Amino acid sequence: MARNQFPGFGGGANMQQLMRQAQKMQANMEKMQEELDAKTYEATAGGGMVKCVVSGKRELLSLEIKPEAVDPDDVEMLQDMVMAAVNEALRANEKAREEATGSMVPGGMGGLF
Repeated sequence: MARNQFPGFGGGANMQQLMRQAQKMQANMEKMQEELDAKTYEATAGGGMVKCVVSGKRELLSLEIKPEAVDPDDVEMLQDMVMAAVNEALRANEKAREEATGSMVPGGMGGLF
């Protein structure tokens, strides 16, 4: 059986180099993940009547509702504003993750992560 079973990858030295590059990329991805987890994302709805902050780990950290947003006759409006603010903050989190991971992945491999 041929020594090099993976055509195009060269000899053992090239395979070692490829492994080192993969380990470096994994370490960079782990560091980036930690940085993203440490960030917070803020969003508002209803012209600032509702404000929320979510963590990079996608947890709701705070929710502020201005008193004038509370109308006992229109609870649905308040619920909609809360959902809109939380969802927008989560979208900002997801967009930041996609941008960060996309910048670390070699061209054409973005669908793998």
